[in-house]
Amino acid sequence: RFLVPVLGVFYGTALIADEVDDKTITYLFVRPISRRAVLVGKYLAYVVTTVFVVLPSVVVLYLCVQPLGHGSLAEGFIGLLTDLGLLGIGLAAYGALFALIGAGLKHPLVTGLVFAFGWEQLALALPGYLRKFTIAYYLQALVPHVMPAEGLGSAMQSLFRDVPSPTTSLSAIFAMTVIFLAIAGWMVEKREYVLEQ
Repeated sequence: RFLVPVLGVFYGTALIADEVDDKTITYLFVRPISRRAVLVGKYLAYVVTTVFVVLPSVVVLYLCVQPLGHGSLAEGFIGLLTDLGLLGIGLAAYGALFALIGAGLKHPLVTGLVFAFGWEQLALALPGYLRKFTIAYYLQALVPHVMPAEGLGSAMQSLFRDVPSPTTSLSAIFAMTVIFLAIAGWMVEKREYVLEQ
């Protein structure tokens, strides 16, 4: 709930926004490839980099904590593999969302943090259909074990909990990722980046 959105915000918004801030975006766009391809390439580099940083650290933590746990090693290992897959899916989805925010806004970091820790948390806590417009709703539906209860927000969530099927969740996350990347690519193609002196 915390690490994946934070990594998505910091690295996803930086895909284009840091190039604009550093005034190096013109060097990327003079290459004989489309702007959309530059964005997708930077996005794929983000996914590979964050996955290879986060997943090994989760495995090391698992190996340190597992001897303390109860239950068989095989059950824990299957849970670990599931969690690693969900972390990868979450990093990809949040990276696409925040790449869109980074491509469209001048100062995307604040907007991304407000979205991840404001809108998503509020939408998950409220009853109704708003939660279906969040990535966290579908990621939590894929978690095979119980999420830790943290305060009033989690207690309210459990009251209004409706869980989509794994197929629906994976389809929604995949669709959101593709749509966010497509819109971000379109915005990068159409936007004129004027660098201040």
